[in-house]
Amino acid sequence: MERDNTTEEGVFFKNVSKSPKTIPRDQKAALNRRGNELYNAGHIEEARRIFLTTGYSDGITRIGDYYKSHGRLMDALRMYWIAPDHKKADEIIVQLAMLVKNLIQRED
Repeated sequence: MERDNTTEEGVFFKNVSKSPKTIPRDQKAALNRRGNELYNAGHIEEARRIFLTTGYSDGITRIGDYYKSHGRLMDALRMYWIAPDHKKADEIIVQLAMLVKNLIQRED
């Protein structure tokens, strides 16, 4: 299920197709290899752009894992949703729900 949720800053969830049809298979494979090289070299944002362009769900999930390990939960959630890796997305959603619940209870 694709969402187009917006915030004051803009689009929260970006709609992407799972597999862009305009990229030939061999070029897509080469781009994914390049994205993996960039990711392994620590160039996360460059790798993210490639993985999003090619629709490489494993790479997008790894970007989400990186963001999560660096405390960037909203960015991680966005990547997991796009991947789609709903199991990992649900874990963050539960964390955020608990945070909101705790904030509401403190105000009572």
